[in-house]
Amino acid sequence: MSASLDTLQAGRLSRAAYSARSGRARATPPVRIVHLGLGAFHRAHQAWFTAQVDEAGEWGIAAFTGRNAQAALELQPQDGLFTLIERSEAADAATIVTSIVEAVDGANLARLLELLAAPTTSIVTLTITEAGYRFGIDGLPNADDPAVAADVVWLRAAFSAATLPHDLAHGPTTTMGRLLLGLEARRRAGAEPIAVVPCDNIPDNGEFLARGLGALARSVSPATAEWIAASVSFVTTSVDRITPRTTPADLNAAAALTGWCDDAAVVTEPFRDWVLSGRFPGGRPAWERAGARFVDDIAPFERRKLWMLNGAHSLLAYDGLLRGHDTVAEAMADPVCRARVNNWWDAVVRWLPPQGLELEAYRGALLERFDNARIEHRLGQISGEAVTKLRVRIVPTVLAERAAGRTAPSGLRAIGSWVALVLRGYPFVDAESAAIAVVVASGGDGAVAALVALVDPRLATDAALLADIRAVVAASAA
Repeated sequence: MSASLDTLQAGRLSRAAYSARSGRARATPPVRIVHLGLGAFHRAHQAWFTAQVDEAGEWGIAAFTGRNAQAALELQPQDGLFTLIERSEAADAATIVTSIVEAVDGANLARLLELLAAPTTSIVTLTITEAGYRFGIDGLPNADDPAVAADVVWLRAAFSAATLPHDLAHGPTTTMGRLLLGLEARRRAGAEPIAVVPCDNIPDNGEFLARGLGALARSVSPATAEWIAASVSFVTTSVDRITPRTTPADLNAAAALTGWCDDAAVVTEPFRDWVLSGRFPGGRPAWERAGARFVDDIAPFERRKLWMLNGAHSLLAYDGLLRGHDTVAEAMADPVCRARVNNWWDAVVRWLPPQGLELEAYRGALLERFDNARIEHRLGQISGEAVTKLRVRIVPTVLAERAAGRTAPSGLRAIGSWVALVLRGYPFVDAESAAIAVVVASGGDGAVAALVALVDPRLATDAALLADIRAVVAASAA
C-alpha cells in the first residue's frame, strides 16, 4: 500500500528525519529481539509495548515477514519506523513507534541465522496466526503438509553436515522450519539460552509451540531436540488489541496527525492487554511498565480472552455475514446479533473462575470496544481459518455446557453459520480448504456432519448437537 496524493506534502518518515525534527539524536537500538510474522498486530502490540519502555534504547526488534515481503518493503525505507494511530470513538491519537530497527523479508534466511546465532539476541516473538504453525489437531507437525515434509528432508540433510549450508535459497519455507534452523545455528554458535514467545491466539501457546517444535526437532536431529529442551524457554502469552487492516484513508490520517508520509501506518484501538508466564534467561524489556502482566498461572486469562473476545468475534463473523453485515460494529448494532453475543458470554462465564478476572468489567469493556464504529474491524478479516478458530474459541464451552446438561445455542450458531456460508460458496481462507472442498464437492445429506467433524468429531457424533447445527443451516437457507 502506498501513500495517496493527499499525503505527499508531508515529509518522508525515517529515523534520521524523525531525530532531526525532534531536536535530539536517537541512536538505533541494537537487535535483541527477533520477531517472526511482521504484520499490523505485531506493530500495534509487541512493538508498541517495547517502544513504550525502552527509553535507554537497548531492545531493538528485527522483524521478519511471513508469507510475503510487503510489510518489509514498506518499512525498510522508513528504517522500521511507523505511525500507530489509536482510534477511540471520540478521536485519533498518533505515536511514532521506533522499536523495529530492521524489517526483513522472511525468505532472508542468512540474516535470520545470523541474528539467532548472535549472543546479544535474547528473545524470539511470533505472530504467525494459528494456521502458520502447521500443526495438526494433535499438536504435532502435520506430516501430510507438503511444505512441512519438504522442510524435514532439507533440514535433515543440513543438520547432518559439519557446517550449515551457505546456500539457503532452497531452505525451509515454513516458519517452524526456519525457526528450527535458526535455533540450530544458535546451538552451533554456543550462544546462551533464549526465550521464545508465541503471541498467537492458541490455548497454552507456549506449551503448544514447545511440543510441536520439539517434535519437529526430534524428527530432524535428536541433538538439536536435546539442546532446545535444555536451552530454550517457551513463554506462554495472552494478547489482545483489535487491529484492523490499514486503508488509504488511514495513511492520510497518519500524515495529517504527524506530518510524516508513512506507508506502514497502523490503526488500532486504545485498549491493549498482554499477559505472560515463563522465563526470560537473557533478560527482557520492562513491559510491565506499559501495562503487561507477568503471572504464574495464565490459563484463566487466556481462556477469558479466547472464549469471550475471540469467541464472540467468530460468532459475529459467521452470523453477521449471514445477516448481511460487514463489520463488528455493524453486527453489534443488530439487536439479534447483540443478543446472541450476550447469550454466548452467559455460557462462557460459567466456565471461568469468578475471582481475579473481573469478568463483568471485562464484559463491559468488550461491549464498548465492539461498539466502536470508528474501528472498522471487518468480519471478512476475522472469518479466515474457521476450522482452527472454532475449535479453540467455541468448542470448549459447547462441550462443557453439553456435559452439564445444557446447550450453548450461540456457540452452535457460530458453527452452523460457518457451515451455511461454506455450503453457499463463501470464499474463506483456511488451511483446511482442501478437506472442505472435498466435503462440498461430495454434497449430500452428510455434508453438514462432515464439515462439523472437521471442527471437532465429538460434535458430529452427538445427535442432539448436530441436530441444532443442522437447524441453523436450514434456517439460513429459508
